[in-house]
Amino acid sequence: MAQRPFRNGVEDGRHMTTMTTMTTMTTSTRSIDRRAMAHDASHYYLVPQVVHRPASITDIADLFRSVRARQQTLTFRSGGTSLSGQGVTDSVLADTRSAFRQISILDDGARVRAQPGVTVRQVNQRLARFGRKLGPDPASEVACTIGGVVANNSSGMACGTHHNSYRTLESLIVVLPSGTIIDTSRSDADEFLRAHEPELYTGLIRLRDRVRKNPDSVRRIAELFAVKNTMGYGVNSLVDFDTPVDILVHLMIGSEGTLGFIAEATFHTVPAHPHASTALALFPSLDAATAALPAIVAEAPATIELMDAVSLRVAQTLPQRTAGIDALAVDGHAALLIEHQSESPDEVADRSAQTATLLRSLTVNASNQFTTDAAVRQQLWSIRKGLYTTVAGSRPSGTTALLEDVAVPVEALLSTCASLTGLFDRYQYEDSVIFGHAKDGNIHFMLNERFDDLRSVDRYRAFTDDMVELILQNRGTLKAEHGTGRIMASFVRRQYGDELYAVMREIKNLCDPDGVLNPGVVLSEDDDAYLRDLKVSPTVDAEVDRCVECGYCEPACPSKDLTLTPRGRIAIRREMAAADARGDEALLKELRRDYVYDGVNTCAVDGMCQTACPVGINTGDLVRRLRAETDSAIQDRAWSAAAQHWGGVTRAGAAALSVAAALPAALPRAATIAARAVVGGDIVPLYDSELPSGGIPRKALAAENPVAVYMPSCIGAMFAPQEAGSGIGVMDAFLRLCERANVAVRVPDGIRSMCCGTPWKSKGHTRGYDVMRERVLPALLAASDDGALPIVCDAASCTEGLETMRAHANAVGGNFARLRFVDSVQFAADHLVDNLTVAEKLSSLTLHPTCSSTHLGLNDDLSAIGAMIADDVAVPASWGCCGFAGDRGMLHPELTVSATAHQAAEVRDRSADAHASLNRSCEMGMSRATGKPYRHILELLEEATRPGM
Repeated sequence: MAQRPFRNGVEDGRHMTTMTTMTTMTTSTRSIDRRAMAHDASHYYLVPQVVHRPASITDIADLFRSVRARQQTLTFRSGGTSLSGQGVTDSVLADTRSAFRQISILDDGARVRAQPGVTVRQVNQRLARFGRKLGPDPASEVACTIGGVVANNSSGMACGTHHNSYRTLESLIVVLPSGTIIDTSRSDADEFLRAHEPELYTGLIRLRDRVRKNPDSVRRIAELFAVKNTMGYGVNSLVDFDTPVDILVHLMIGSEGTLGFIAEATFHTVPAHPHASTALALFPSLDAATAALPAIVAEAPATIELMDAVSLRVAQTLPQRTAGIDALAVDGHAALLIEHQSESPDEVADRSAQTATLLRSLTVNASNQFTTDAAVRQQLWSIRKGLYTTVAGSRPSGTTALLEDVAVPVEALLSTCASLTGLFDRYQYEDSVIFGHAKDGNIHFMLNERFDDLRSVDRYRAFTDDMVELILQNRGTLKAEHGTGRIMASFVRRQYGDELYAVMREIKNLCDPDGVLNPGVVLSEDDDAYLRDLKVSPTVDAEVDRCVECGYCEPACPSKDLTLTPRGRIAIRREMAAADARGDEALLKELRRDYVYDGVNTCAVDGMCQTACPVGINTGDLVRRLRAETDSAIQDRAWSAAAQHWGGVTRAGAAALSVAAALPAALPRAATIAARAVVGGDIVPLYDSELPSGGIPRKALAAENPVAVYMPSCIGAMFAPQEAGSGIGVMDAFLRLCERANVAVRVPDGIRSMCCGTPWKSKGHTRGYDVMRERVLPALLAASDDGALPIVCDAASCTEGLETMRAHANAVGGNFARLRFVDSVQFAADHLVDNLTVAEKLSSLTLHPTCSSTHLGLNDDLSAIGAMIADDVAVPASWGCCGFAGDRGMLHPELTVSATAHQAAEVRDRSADAHASLNRSCEMGMSRATGKPYRHILELLEEATRPGM
């Protein structure tokens, strides 16, 4: 079979999957890029020499040829959530997160084809409408990618060993270090492998037969893979499969980027059970909880999650804790989080009742009950999923959090946990926690260690030696689901013995004879490899010192494909502090120079990172502070003056936009380009012909017996409606809707000079922000009859800005707690829609939720109003912040282009009658990105409910 060409896609005779959204591979040797990529979720630190972002499968093959020619090594990295050090290198790093993001749903969701750069959550979101999901269910699904899931053979809460990648994978597209590309879905894939890689082909047959003829090897494999096991290579494939191509596919699973590059994976999916019932069963001790496991496992729940006493004390600090957890006087207690899942609510109820009866016989608190309430279940799972990052986030400054995972037979879990607790005491690891997937005998334990102190490193060495011996004595595996990485590569021989270790060595030599892929990972002859290249976490900024560099924030970040992510912004702050401490002035100067644009200017400060961050860090807070520190006194005075004369500023801005719109577009654009060259690109917005003309001034409005105060946003006064000819704008639309629904609202006096303060807050101009706060909040308090009436705003970012302004005022001694802010979409859903009649629905509508609507919990109301006016309502699966960020999209248009690239492509591919959001600047950003006119959802609601329509 002739090898197929790979240019922009992979053609397998059934479909075309576009392999990339980038056009060319990018390469960087800048210190800021290399050092940002030196940080991942592990406790290892290696700075790559160069960072490549391959854009296609041919780029990968070219990289293989390049590193072989230069005698370098190559490491692949995607989500960077790996805890064992398999995603860092001091040689060549290929970041595959930025491309390879295509998803194809097959057979009505029974199968799914995905590329390595998409996250588990993104795939599951696409599968949800079919009632299906991926088998692997790691807790890091928000950030971990398909590439990492396959490369690490990740599992998770419910999948055990029966639904992991090894069991659910159908086929792969693999690039071998030789450059050979193999699509194992082809019927002649085995023959292709034999023809193009004859030594690998015959070598796999030889190893298959070698293992099968050795009874000790077969027995050892059966024992070790009966529990979760990600130690070493998947030599079980030599027993489970016959053909070399099938063996190769399953060796790739869990190979951690040491045997080849996984360019695409096709999975069989599993049912996403719609019904579930969850209980948190409290036990008097860890011994009691683990002793009860065999009986509970026999009830076949989907999950059984163990939490020890320290975990429960941590849970009591979480905002989402339950009343039962809050009231518990923890004294050696432990808990099991148990969940039943099914297609049938009756089956869930029956199985939960049976398990509840069992629990009552096991000296569990009588108050424990199974619940199907979604909110309570979410609380319970938030407790479990938040343990690692909460403990890690509160660790002493200067320490590094280590999360280990092991697996033992369930019957050995009791003695294993007891012995681990004894090791914590012996080595004085205080507040170490034990938790994990008890149904599978898979436990995680976490400890904090200092790696800038030799005595601490020696302590860690001694603890590790004792821990390894403990797990092996209990017939366990030293890595259950986090991958061997660097942390356990030195112990693979002890886990498997000399014979199977030799087989693994031969597998590596067959696939990667030049040793170019990820050296030191999975296999290592260095007994102390796990003690080298350890990460030190210096104290830097109060806003970010809690960061554990897990990378959960990255998929939500608008600048992730342009400059730095939140993790990168934090990592480079740490790099600058370290360079300063050791007196490396040249590096410090370079990092500071590049950080202005990469770290500060291109941050959208939208707070979406906080929605994903398990320890609640909003990197935007750091960036706002840095902007305040770096902006000139002239800028600060100018913005302070603007706050004092805001009504005139908005009128002047609107007039300027109207004048610009009347001129040939090249003239105002040239003027702004010239001004940006003189004054600065982060000060003067770049004019674009797609910007609207000036908006309509806001006016005060009196009303008898109003039910709310309406504060139209100043952005609507600055920018005209999207469709100047027919669109009336959200202000007039909202007022018409209120009149139509017989709901009276008041617009306060002085409205033209009012603003939510976000422009000053986001730029760090504190003086101007104080001016606006001291004007707006007292005026709104008076207009709302001392807080009796809610204040309604028609831009989600402004609603959030007012909430922030109130919180800030109260923090500095204000007394504005009585003020209540409500977004116009929520107000319409609560007070208007029941009194409105839709004359004729749209056929289809595409919605763009915003970062502020997400923070405020408005997205359900947005969708509900959308469903009221359209038969088919869709939110793009690739939805994210548009990056327009107030004026950021005019200062740095490249941010919006990058942030919206995937979403815009999806929007353009879907035909829709209308496109809507709930924030004027976001509407402008999405209109620019997609070429589709985005309008406020209330404008569309007003049109749909006009009398006579």
